[in-house]
Amino acid sequence: MRINSALQAAIDLTAGAAGGTACVVTGQPFDTAKVKMQTFPDLYKGIVDCFVQTYKQVGLRGFYKGTTPALVANIAENSVLFMCYGFCQQIVRRIVGVDRKTKLSDLQNAAAGSFASAFATLVLCPTELVKCRLQAMHEMQLSGKIIQGHNTVWSVVKAVIQQGGPLGFYRGWSSTLLREVPGYFFFFGGYELSRTFFASGRPKDELGPLPLLLSGGFGGSCLWLAVYPVDSVKSRIQVLSMAGKQTGFMGTFATVVRTEGVLALYSGLKPTMIRAFLANGALFLAYEYSRKLLMKQIDSY
Repeated sequence: MRINSALQAAIDLTAGAAGGTACVVTGQPFDTAKVKMQTFPDLYKGIVDCFVQTYKQVGLRGFYKGTTPALVANIAENSVLFMCYGFCQQIVRRIVGVDRKTKLSDLQNAAAGSFASAFATLVLCPTELVKCRLQAMHEMQLSGKIIQGHNTVWSVVKAVIQQGGPLGFYRGWSSTLLREVPGYFFFFGGYELSRTFFASGRPKDELGPLPLLLSGGFGGSCLWLAVYPVDSVKSRIQVLSMAGKQTGFMGTFATVVRTEGVLALYSGLKPTMIRAFLANGALFLAYEYSRKLLMKQIDSY
């Protein structure tokens, strides 16, 4: 059966949703530690201290604060990302003047992924804002920046609407865009380069689960190493804006560097790198196998 563009987009969207779910299930505790350490670097000595204090103060559920918006964010982001990735690959093929079935180079795939990520920010920013606020709510109360916290997704959503209206969900959007576009160039570039290495001249589609896991982990690590300081600024803007008006990207960046030093921008890097490897390995494994399964099902009709 010949697969048209709309059907291919639906396949990519569904496989992306499966990948996003696997990503959250695997990496949520590490993501919570990342946001806490980025936003309040002085409260924790390191990743172990963050885990111990969170468990003592809030219990195991503290590591899964923001899981619902994280699931929504990752499913929405990866559905849109991988759907747009397929479209952007076709755009790249037109630009370089090759047939629509021609395999793109690793660099061309990286460019397609970077372009696709810009569209994903439109669904990612609102859900990630809610997730980050829930994850750092305890620290906001502890530091005295807010008097009463919000413990549910709905209470955070209501507070955002009351404070800034619908556009309030897009606080930190420019930072998100600044993180995603270059970050996903390295993400897809690292993933494709790693797959090329493991394939050793064979078709990439024949790779087994272990090379896919390792390639996904490598791509995720490349992303976060490249854009981590941008993500730190984004987290601060989205969380600290709960307490009132927060300066934009350049203002927040300059304030952090001036008052806390450059290293403050790298607070929480360790849990991020652990999460990046595990979660993105799971993401690409789920994506590739879901996509293969769906393609096989459609081909059988």
